[in-house]
Amino acid sequence: MGSVFPGRFTAQSDEPFVVFLIGMRVNRLLALRSWTRVAAAMPPMIAELRRNPALGLLHAEFFFYWRGVGVIQYWRSFDLLHAYAHARDAAHLPAWAEFNRRIGGNGSVGIWHETYTVAPGQYEAIYANMPRFGLARATEHVSATGRLESARSRIGKPDLPEAAPHQN
Repeated sequence: MGSVFPGRFTAQSDEPFVVFLIGMRVNRLLALRSWTRVAAAMPPMIAELRRNPALGLLHAEFFFYWRGVGVIQYWRSFDLLHAYAHARDAAHLPAWAEFNRRIGGNGSVGIWHETYTVAPGQYEAIYANMPRFGLARATEHVSATGRLESARSRIGKPDLPEAAPHQN
C-alpha cells in the first residue's frame, strides 16, 4: 500500500471532483456462479481506467462488507464518469449488458452506486499515521498544519468563538 507518513495529513484540491461509490451485494449465498461473475467484472474496468488517466479516474479503493464488495472512486468530473459508463469501446457496457442478461431481476445479486459532486473547500479529511489513502491519493497529500489543523478550517468554516454563558 505504501509508506506510512507519521503525523497528521489531509487531502487538498483546488478543483471540483466526483466521489463515486459502487458495489454489489450477494443476496443468495448459494448462487456462487452469479455473484463471482459480477465481482469479477469490476477489476478489469479499474485496470482500464488506470491505464488511461485521460478517462478521468483519479483513484479507486476496494472495500468489503458483509455480503458485498464496493469501490470508492474519485473522478475528475461527472461528465467523464458518465462518458466512461456509456462508451461503446470501454469495458463497462459489456459488463452491464452481461449483468442484465445473466442476473437481471432474479435477485441473486444486487448492485448499487452513489455519485457525489464535491466543490473545492466542501470536503474534509484527516489521515493520522497512514499511508496515502482515499482522497489523499486522488488529490494532493499535505501536512495538516496551520489553517489545515482543524476539521472546521479544512472544510472552510471558521472556528467558532468561545461560547458565552447562557443568560436568561
